[in-house]
Amino acid sequence: MRGIHAPLVTPFTRSGEVDVKSLERLAVHCLDNGVDGLVALGTTGEAALLTPEEQRTVLEVCRAVAGEHGRPLIAGAGTMGTGDSIRQARERAAHADALLVVVPYYLRPSEEAVVEHFAAVGAAVDVPLVPYNVPYRTGRHLSAGTLLEILALDCVAGMKHCAGAIDHDTLTVLASNPGKPVLCGDDAYIYPMLQLGAAGGIAACACLAPAAYASMFGAARRGAAAEALTIHNALLPMAEALFSEPSPAVLKACLAEAGLIGDPAVRAPLRAPRPGPVAAALEAFGALQGSVLPGQRPGAGRF
Repeated sequence: MRGIHAPLVTPFTRSGEVDVKSLERLAVHCLDNGVDGLVALGTTGEAALLTPEEQRTVLEVCRAVAGEHGRPLIAGAGTMGTGDSIRQARERAAHADALLVVVPYYLRPSEEAVVEHFAAVGAAVDVPLVPYNVPYRTGRHLSAGTLLEILALDCVAGMKHCAGAIDHDTLTVLASNPGKPVLCGDDAYIYPMLQLGAAGGIAACACLAPAAYASMFGAARRGAAAEALTIHNALLPMAEALFSEPSPAVLKACLAEAGLIGDPAVRAPLRAPRPGPVAAALEAFGALQGSVLPGQRPGAGRF
């Protein structure tokens, strides 16, 4: 549960089917360039817009690639209801080393009910959970005390934390040294979160620039703060551009331009991005590619 994990997009063919070859190519690219694990069927993967059969295809492809590389696969699971989340978790547990389970959304249950939800899902499967705290998507803010209570559950291996900022609750959780890894899910905040004690990140931008995120994590882990900060500053313009429109539209366009996937299509209600954000992201990515960052030799590999 430490290091950088890449939440993969789900590429589609021009006829609208899951593009298995592109998905395999992207997964291999991420692992060959230093990420520590893969995440399938997350928000970046448009999981909610896939049919059950397509979800199984994505899991099988990602499981095969992760297994060949000896790296873990985290699979997204979870809906707004506990019963349906248990059903989904049971279906996906066979393919995953851990399950990324989102805080129940839209209904905004009590904080006590959220803890009960994770305990119930965890009791129903034999793989650990990684609760996904993302209040700006779910509508359910959780206090630091509740986040620590969730981390203390035996079924929980760590947490994906996406507060959208480094707020007081984030500071409290990290300062409490919860004994389980906290992974930053906001790409632009991974470096400062690492400096505050986070164990890594789940970074959509790592699909495009896996080696740079791996290098930033490695530098931070070695205590080379200045080197890690330099890489963070080089990555930040790209991350901001990639998230300037609803994800993963800009990311998919850039991945297609880089030849990592075949087609940039997203599914409705998502739509193709405007040209400006894509151009800005590609310009930032090009500048990153042309940089010789600390510890990186010219020609030593793609960022």
